[in-house]
Amino acid sequence: MLTKFETKSARVKGLSFHPKRPWILTSLHNGVIQLWDYRMCTLIDKFDEHDGPVRGIDFHKQQPLFVSGGDDYKIKVWNYKLRRCLFTLLGHLDYIRTTFFHHEYPWILSASDDQTIRVWNWQSRTCVCVLTGHNHYVMCAQFHPSEDLVVSASLDQTVRVWDISGLRKKKLVPWCSGVGCERNNWG
Repeated sequence: MLTKFETKSARVKGLSFHPKRPWILTSLHNGVIQLWDYRMCTLIDKFDEHDGPVRGIDFHKQQPLFVSGGDDYKIKVWNYKLRRCLFTLLGHLDYIRTTFFHHEYPWILSASDDQTIRVWNWQSRTCVCVLTGHNHYVMCAQFHPSEDLVVSASLDQTVRVWDISGLRKKKLVPWCSGVGCERNNWG
């Protein structure tokens, strides 16, 4: 074991390594997000704007950003250098289980207990796609590292692979903005 530190929370719901620095984000059941230096075993900062548990957490690979998703149905994009939330994305109707940045495009992927997976353009702050087809909570979803694919898993006992190449081909033109996203089934 390299190191150990205490989060002071009964339950850690999510983790993310920073791509270059010796940092870890922990998302906690009490709604707090902690930024740790794992080499120094020190708490660098705390972020507390979610109402309830935070499950999804992910550092951006190049920008000083991270994304979080929680039981308050909100996705928040944070700037850790400015030490604040930049904006909130609304659209899910139930708990958000996972949130991830795309490695190349300005997209965020989210999976929710509302049985949907959403792709958001974080630069325009819009929902660009809603993937439907699961008929129970979507527990996790992730972008493929090099192809235009998303994988999701649900309590409906299915794993689904979605082709999202249409998003790139449409040059990121959003179909909707804010809460009222159209349902597009790309699978």
